[in-house]
Amino acid sequence: MPPIVKAANVRKSFGAFEALKGINLEITRGEVVCLIGPSGSGKSTFLRCINQLETIDDGALWIDGELAGYRSRGRKLYELSEREIARQRLSTGMVFQRFNLFPHMTALQNVVEGPIQVLKTDRAKAEADGCRLLERVGLGSKRDSYPVALSGGQQQRVAIARALAMKPALMLFDEPTSALDPELVGEVLAVMRDLARSGMTMIIVTHELAFAREVAHRVMFLDNGEIIESGDPADIFTAPKQQRTRDFVASVLR
Repeated sequence: MPPIVKAANVRKSFGAFEALKGINLEITRGEVVCLIGPSGSGKSTFLRCINQLETIDDGALWIDGELAGYRSRGRKLYELSEREIARQRLSTGMVFQRFNLFPHMTALQNVVEGPIQVLKTDRAKAEADGCRLLERVGLGSKRDSYPVALSGGQQQRVAIARALAMKPALMLFDEPTSALDPELVGEVLAVMRDLARSGMTMIIVTHELAFAREVAHRVMFLDNGEIIESGDPADIFTAPKQQRTRDFVASVLR
């Protein structure tokens, strides 16, 4: 089977700032990959390119076997329409730093909105599936609660359930615990551990290095828009080859 994500010389700039400087990687189905590195290193930008929230400037991305953002005819590439891009985006679920829940909807309504409106799922089935997902993230009793009545950790778990409700082939997590109080981080990481054990393909941007060491099949260290080092978590965290990686890991773990 083809890799679920393939990046070939992916570049992205914002004005004069080059956020990504030629990213090359392949991620297989069922793999959990954690992206680590200092702020501004390009980690979140790369996730947003995968989910087509940002358009790459050069190179190519293949997501779930499809060339992202383009259609190939002969030797020519044609940009996809917004509707076609939205269809491609359905293969990925993304969880952001901020929870972005609809404040006027209950937890269950937040989870079922996408399947009903986008996937045209029957409401009864969507609600049954939504209840199961809320149970899975430990919030079965909160189905009728509004976001204002939920803690940050609970809101983030609803956001995870909402992403899962769209049945994505790939889950993207952009520092999902960075906006949480320290005592709430563990409950979100527990849900992500469960997803990793279930075989979900995941790309996780995180500063939780102990968590990355525990769940990742591979860890990639990014700095200044480039992948500096990639490998087994044990190697990256105990015997990194690059001095820049050693300095970063030492600064975070001390």
